[in-house]
Amino acid sequence: MRVRFGFQLSVTTLFVAVVLAVGLTLVFLSFDRARSITRTAALAFIDRVADHTADRVDGQFKDVLDILEVLRQLEPVESGTILGNPSLYANLAALLRRHRQLYNLYVGYDDGGFIELDMLNRAGPAVRAQLHAPPDAAFRLTVMETPAGETSRIRFTSYLSSDLAILAQDHRTADYDPRERPWYRDAFLPGAGPITEPYVFKLANLIGYTVRAPFPQGRRGVVAGDILLTETDAFLRSQKLGTSGVVFLFDDSGRIVAHPRMEEVFHARTADPPLDLPRLGQLVAVDIAPPLNAWQQGAAAQQIFEAADGRTYVVAFRSIGTARSSGLSLAVMAPLDEFFAEIEAGRRQLFLLALGLVLAALPVVWGIGSMLSGSMKALARETDRIQKFKTDGPPRRISSIIREIDDLGRSVATMRTVVRTFASFVPKRLVQQLVATGDALQPGGSRREVTVLFTDITGFTAITEKADPEQVMLRTSRYLAVLSAVITEHGGTVDKFVGDAIMAIWNAPTDDSDHVAHACAAVLACREANRRLNGEFEREGWPAYRTRFGLHTGEAVVGTIGSDDRMAYTVLGAVVNLAARLEPLNKEYGTDILVSDAIQRRVSDRFAFRAVDTIQPKGFEARIRVYELCGELNEHSRRENRA
Repeated sequence: MRVRFGFQLSVTTLFVAVVLAVGLTLVFLSFDRARSITRTAALAFIDRVADHTADRVDGQFKDVLDILEVLRQLEPVESGTILGNPSLYANLAALLRRHRQLYNLYVGYDDGGFIELDMLNRAGPAVRAQLHAPPDAAFRLTVMETPAGETSRIRFTSYLSSDLAILAQDHRTADYDPRERPWYRDAFLPGAGPITEPYVFKLANLIGYTVRAPFPQGRRGVVAGDILLTETDAFLRSQKLGTSGVVFLFDDSGRIVAHPRMEEVFHARTADPPLDLPRLGQLVAVDIAPPLNAWQQGAAAQQIFEAADGRTYVVAFRSIGTARSSGLSLAVMAPLDEFFAEIEAGRRQLFLLALGLVLAALPVVWGIGSMLSGSMKALARETDRIQKFKTDGPPRRISSIIREIDDLGRSVATMRTVVRTFASFVPKRLVQQLVATGDALQPGGSRREVTVLFTDITGFTAITEKADPEQVMLRTSRYLAVLSAVITEHGGTVDKFVGDAIMAIWNAPTDDSDHVAHACAAVLACREANRRLNGEFEREGWPAYRTRFGLHTGEAVVGTIGSDDRMAYTVLGAVVNLAARLEPLNKEYGTDILVSDAIQRRVSDRFAFRAVDTIQPKGFEARIRVYELCGELNEHSRRENRA
């Protein structure tokens, strides 16, 4: 019979062992070593803040560059069909709505043509009042063009509602030439960067940058957009770095471009002054010239330095990659003592206390601590694997002479088996979420937007009637495993199998902001995986499985339904019904993948679609446009070019 000790004694002894370990560590570590650890932690923290903030700012510029890349490839932009082109105006408005950092988008041409769409509310109420814009106006559209039969350029100005209805408009002779503006004039120079120097937008009286992209094709010109840094200032204010910590943007000439207190500077400006950005010394109380110069000469991006006020500061610098041409950089700075003052003060007290315990209890704690550490570490590793859903491999029972630890080892082994078995009947992502949160599986749901996929095998009944039942099950399981793996790899959740059919969902149970694109990519990948699997089936003498797909997105009720002893996680609503009806329609149109117009509208800039028909599915009042998903847009374009 094994000897086991009570857990209360073990926990008490373990507590003493922890104190001993801390005490011994502090005995052998000098104050300089502890100080070094504190500084290393501070550098790591400030480094993470700098990375996060720089990525956020860099992402704003990258997003706008991506927008301009799309915009300059639009046919109306390239051809210069800018006057009387509502579809172009709708595209500009859609891009502005999706990207909050943009104030406007515009295009200038070599012949003096120009189009600009401003989102009025983003520049503040003063701009609206200055322009005398109608109360319901959401956009201001400006087009400068030489109409047919005219000899001079005319400036057409229109105020548009949120749905782009014209609320007011006028026209007059163009009063300026956009080709003389720096954003246009310098764009074609050798080495010109995509981002201009910072400047004050005269109309909005706010600081920002212009992001631009020249295009030589067609009418030739420059597409551009203005980024106002008010959103960036607000984001910098939200970074909490103690009482005196600060995050700010500056350029190579030492001018501050964005700062939590930047709004105060611009409120104090007189009307229509020249651009005079504050210098580092005006808004940053500490002289950061020494670490800044060192970084610019190749030293580490994160440093600790002593300031003239007697305090020690930690600072990290980052270059904003997309704004390299304008010399934009980020600095994160905070006093070291504000973050670790309590650690510094309590360290000495802890040292003295731990040292006394070390001398009194060292012999006993040493032996018991060694006995406990092995089993506890093994249990910690096993529970961590379960929490991360790593339940593959042979089961391993962790045992100990301590009764409670031995019981815990048996419970962990049982839990591992239960989780692995449970995952076979419930969507894997749901199990991972339950394990991670510790929530119980209970009936209930919520409304959210999801993308739903239905698949089915063409002629599956005919295959099963002639084939060996065992082989049918083996081949079909193999087929379902391949498609399920592809769906999971693209962020989807397999909701259920209905015979040879699959129902899968995206954006549930875990959030996926780009679920429509991920679902489309998954369906295309499933089709390719199905093609490869059919090649294997044919070599093995088994009939090919030809799969049809139906895809739709919309709002649905997502959650758990069922009784106390049997529940299922699923999706309910019209979006499910429509996705299910789209799949069998492939037979009528000779297609493999049919999607709704809701899918096509969301990702038409990233995937190629072919309009198929307008239908009225049974049970739906509205008529729905149906499309065939052909492939990713760049791949589709390359196929057309080769053809």
